[in-house]
Amino acid sequence: MQQSNADARRPSYELPPQVTITIGGTTDTTTASIESAKMKPTGNNMSEEAFPSDGIASISASVVPSRQNNGEESPDMNFDYLKYSFRSLSRPASHENLAKLAGEKAEDVERRFHMPNEEGLQHLKNTSPVVSNKFHKVLIVNRGEIAMRIMRTAHELGLKTVAIYAYEDRLSMHRYKADESYQIAPEGKHTPVGAYLAQDDIIDIAVKRNCDAVHPGYGFLSENAEFARKVEAAGLKWVGPRPDTIDALGDKVKARNVAIECGVAVVPGTDGPIDNLADAQAFCNEHGFPVIIKAAMGGGGRGMRVVRKAEELDSAFERARSEALSAFGDGTVFIERFLDRPKHIEVQLLGDGKDSVIHLYERDCSVQRRHQKVIEIAPAPTLDVAVRDAILVDAVKIARHVNYRNAGTAEFLVDSKGHYFIEINPRIQVEHTVTEEITGLDLISLQLHIAAGWSLPELHLSQDRITIRGFAIQCRVTTEDPSQGFQPDIGKIEVYRSPGGNGVRLDGGSGFTGSIITPYYDSLLVKLTCSGATFEKARRRTLASLVEFRISGVKTNMWFLQRLLSNETFIKGDCWTTFIDDTPTLFTVTKFRNRAAKLLTYLGDLVVNGCRIQGQVTQPLDNLQEPIVPTLLDSQGKVVEVTTAPPAGWRDILLRNGPAAFAQAVRQHKGMLIMDTTWRDAHQSLLATRLRTHDMERIAPVTAHALSNAFALEMWGGATFDVAMRFLHEDPWDRLDRLRRLVPNIPFQMLLRGANAVGYTSYPDNVVYEFCKQARKHGVDVFRVFDSLNYVENLKLGIDAVRKANGVIEATICYTGDVTNPSKHPKYTLEYYLDLVDELVALDIHILGIKDMAGLLKPRAARILIGAIRSRHPDLPIHVHTHDTAGAGVASMIACAEAGADIVDLAIDSMSGVTSQPCMGAFVAALEDTEHDTGISTEAIEALNSYWEQTRLLYACFDPGVKASDTSVYQHEMPGGQYTNLLFQAQSLGLGSRWNDVKFAYAEANRICGDLVKVTPSSKVVGDFAQFMVSNHLSGEEVIERASTLSFPKSVVEFFQGYLGQPVGGFPEELRNAIIRDAPRIDGRPGATLEPLDFDKLRRDLEDKWGPGSVRDVDLLSAALYPAVFDEFQAQRQKYGNLSLIPTPLFLSPLEVNQEIQVQLEVGKTLIVRFIALGPLHKDTARRDVYFELNGEPRIVSVEDTSVQPEAKVRTRADPTKKNQLGAPMSGAVVEIKVAVGDKVKAGQAICVLSAMKMETVVGAPADGTVETLDVEMNDSLSAGDLICSISVDK
Repeated sequence: MQQSNADARRPSYELPPQVTITIGGTTDTTTASIESAKMKPTGNNMSEEAFPSDGIASISASVVPSRQNNGEESPDMNFDYLKYSFRSLSRPASHENLAKLAGEKAEDVERRFHMPNEEGLQHLKNTSPVVSNKFHKVLIVNRGEIAMRIMRTAHELGLKTVAIYAYEDRLSMHRYKADESYQIAPEGKHTPVGAYLAQDDIIDIAVKRNCDAVHPGYGFLSENAEFARKVEAAGLKWVGPRPDTIDALGDKVKARNVAIECGVAVVPGTDGPIDNLADAQAFCNEHGFPVIIKAAMGGGGRGMRVVRKAEELDSAFERARSEALSAFGDGTVFIERFLDRPKHIEVQLLGDGKDSVIHLYERDCSVQRRHQKVIEIAPAPTLDVAVRDAILVDAVKIARHVNYRNAGTAEFLVDSKGHYFIEINPRIQVEHTVTEEITGLDLISLQLHIAAGWSLPELHLSQDRITIRGFAIQCRVTTEDPSQGFQPDIGKIEVYRSPGGNGVRLDGGSGFTGSIITPYYDSLLVKLTCSGATFEKARRRTLASLVEFRISGVKTNMWFLQRLLSNETFIKGDCWTTFIDDTPTLFTVTKFRNRAAKLLTYLGDLVVNGCRIQGQVTQPLDNLQEPIVPTLLDSQGKVVEVTTAPPAGWRDILLRNGPAAFAQAVRQHKGMLIMDTTWRDAHQSLLATRLRTHDMERIAPVTAHALSNAFALEMWGGATFDVAMRFLHEDPWDRLDRLRRLVPNIPFQMLLRGANAVGYTSYPDNVVYEFCKQARKHGVDVFRVFDSLNYVENLKLGIDAVRKANGVIEATICYTGDVTNPSKHPKYTLEYYLDLVDELVALDIHILGIKDMAGLLKPRAARILIGAIRSRHPDLPIHVHTHDTAGAGVASMIACAEAGADIVDLAIDSMSGVTSQPCMGAFVAALEDTEHDTGISTEAIEALNSYWEQTRLLYACFDPGVKASDTSVYQHEMPGGQYTNLLFQAQSLGLGSRWNDVKFAYAEANRICGDLVKVTPSSKVVGDFAQFMVSNHLSGEEVIERASTLSFPKSVVEFFQGYLGQPVGGFPEELRNAIIRDAPRIDGRPGATLEPLDFDKLRRDLEDKWGPGSVRDVDLLSAALYPAVFDEFQAQRQKYGNLSLIPTPLFLSPLEVNQEIQVQLEVGKTLIVRFIALGPLHKDTARRDVYFELNGEPRIVSVEDTSVQPEAKVRTRADPTKKNQLGAPMSGAVVEIKVAVGDKVKAGQAICVLSAMKMETVVGAPADGTVETLDVEMNDSLSAGDLICSISVDK
């Protein structure tokens, strides 16, 4: 097996031994996983403390000998990790406390962790008014939240509880919260839902386990009269209405007939159940559309479909029948006329079956989707009093008519014409909690009392004694994604933190950290019920509680609930049953940060796969540390408080007086100004542009004080823009914003490639203008505008764009050749440069830049060139940039200063020299106390240098190892930044040993191209050309001879086509024709013929990919300049979050076992992370679990191990950027396939049907076309996003 980069840091593990766990007298032997036992490391990379103690979950535990330890007990086995398998622990223990537990008695451990004890339970039983020999043990025929709810009240009443569960539900909390729990049937006998509908198996458990009563909860068998009869026939008490009552009311058709008998109005509908499409069509023909199809035996929105058009009836009828059969075991349906915009009002009823019936007032359940309630309110806040009283009377009238027993709910629709009875639910309702909160009554307790034989008078309940207080609101928190049509989500809950406090109630069953949400059951996670004296108080409390929730690992509807509660219509209490469907603004997606989980994902990936940042020459050094930020001293030797506002600088002059006056002030300044390139060109030249924002931020406040006299800091543009996104996973715009806030006094300069902006090709003019506008807005002050060929037409566009953005225009000529030796470079004479300067000055520029990108400007040439320009343009500020590749940089810059230059570029000492800029310390010291004094102290430079010395070590893995000057640059003329990058590329391509050949080929390629100005992107052309020549063993002459048959690099072909502009002296036309052949040629400014970019369309396209509201104005520019890079960056950010926030040692190197770190997400928010362990490889998925503690709580992150291939089949994922690919909209099983490969389909036509959580979804074609591939089969289990099919889209 191939090892990944991180293998050297991984501990290796023995297989876990068997363990015998004794709990409450019951012994179970199982195999411990990493979730349930501390595994013994067998390698040398992990100490015995690799798994720090986290908790205790068993009173006693023993190790069963295994083959791994040759029959001997493993002294290293530690059962603290059993807490991962036993989720009943209320809190994790500290490492220090748990370390003391080894020698403690079991009783002490039990008390410490508050294990349940029998004493309290026995007291509840002994003092219970309900418990008797004939009523002491209740079987709960349900799961999840309602099972837990029933258990709590049953325990309060002293009753024993028995839970049942399907095999697939064996890890649900209700199983182990009960006093006893039993699997309904062997694995495979029933479907996951079918198990809870297996009447005979369930009753068999109740009888064999000596239960006295059966509580059905809601859903499943709760409205099944046949099951209720079987329960009573077995001698058990049914906690619910009589079977005959369920027959009369549980069937919605029969319930309508009862209501009609009582003189209560009903919605027009079919006379009885219908089982064929013809009857459905007949009703619709008579009553028209819209209609609603309803399951006769059930509720909760299952088996319901609204049909608005005749052509929808067939599909809706079949789906409703199928869902009803799946959810309730009965596919019977009926049809009613569908009322538009009614309110849904229901009345809580309670009867004792002894002629006493009361109501507990009403609930407003109008906020629904798919006819399933989302938010419930008690009492209804805007219901007319007269209407309320009439509804309450009608509800009680129907219940008395059938001598109702136990709890039930009468449901009505209310519109402007009146109220209509629709059904009675003969069971407890999901939303019963709001009634409990306003009445103070425990409905489950009342149900159990009535089942035990109590009457309402014996319970002291009469209508006149029922009063209500305040309001209550219930929200159903589900694992659904409202932005995707409420598609259910499945997975593991990684984080679960719930709200609490006054007036806050939670009813949950599957909501806890580590819970596995399966596709088999209802998506309800937890019910949040909040109460208050007024509706507004209850609403605000509910909203605040949703804000307090923290759930990650699965999608939830909480953001949607927050939007509902904040909606003006909801605030007024005026919602109707289709309010959600009628209000599309509710579905504007909220952007979730989920920063901690994303950070752990990255840290876990680093542990498993090592650092994968491209551009590394070597692995990161061991024991990386963050550089120490230096202390800055003033001229008096006192410490400068860098957190205070820095001294005024040149930016203050710019902001106060504008660009033109700023340039005049620069020219009139006495002394030499410097620009520090450490934040851009220096690290581009030395460290492949890999310097991160985090390390600049840390030194920024010191820099603002130390270099307050500096002309500018070069910190943006050029290669830093795309490299930030492409390799560092950082947003370049965020970098600009963050550094601008920290350095308000020194101007920021960026490198603008004229018409190429910060890209490598030409763009529409409006892109360049908008880019400059946004760059200026976000903090760039000085724009160094250049063109890689000195092509004035390209320069003009950049100059005009900067002018319109109100930036400082530093129009720049790129220097190449040697003005002291014109015979060698006859194109690039002194006259050429002076004429070029004249053209730029005529464009009304602010500053002239001279960009000596290869370091070819020797001291004598500097005096000649700068002196001539100064003589011709005495008022023009001159700014000179060079590289120190040959080692003459400081001397040349001093010569520039003496010849009349105003500004020179330098880098902090440890970031200077060789391919970078000349040494700042040397230059400043050389001119100290002269007329060219810079005004910057060498002590300040030394302080900054101490930081950057350490930083160089931090980034040593990106340093290509250029150790000394190289005067061969005067022959090959390779730019400094390209020198190091090309060296790395050559090494990556296996040409490292031929580096001298590459340099020679570079000079040859330059000659063949006609002796170019070489700076990005023209330098890339020459570099690609050189590597092509070396890789193919071609000389310059051979290239020219064979040009018409060679396959040249794309950049070379596009250059000769004219995509970069026109080179000085034009193209060598014969070679040009041979290279581009029949490809189009451009003979003017490339961007002049490009259509303007449609920013609105681009925004729509990007939001289709990344979500509505997720795209900023600056993101449009990033995508316009680097579309593929931007998409990759967005994908990385969605996966890992904002990685620029984490320290560089953590960005580059994996954590060590037991290492604790702190990461500040923002001011006042700090995460504390500890790496606990790395799990074994799951061979079927090629993934490993990585164990962390986050703020003291256990977290597990599953990470793909890229060094191995999974053994199990991995489903192909749909590419969301490709409109012809259809991905699964939700997790679920394929229950029907509607097409085959080769079928012609229309957009929206059914491809397949998915079933999940008792809901079926028809998945439609994404476009008109032909089915090209069908990637699913019947009964396949899909995750959301798995590829279903590909469509060959019609043109």
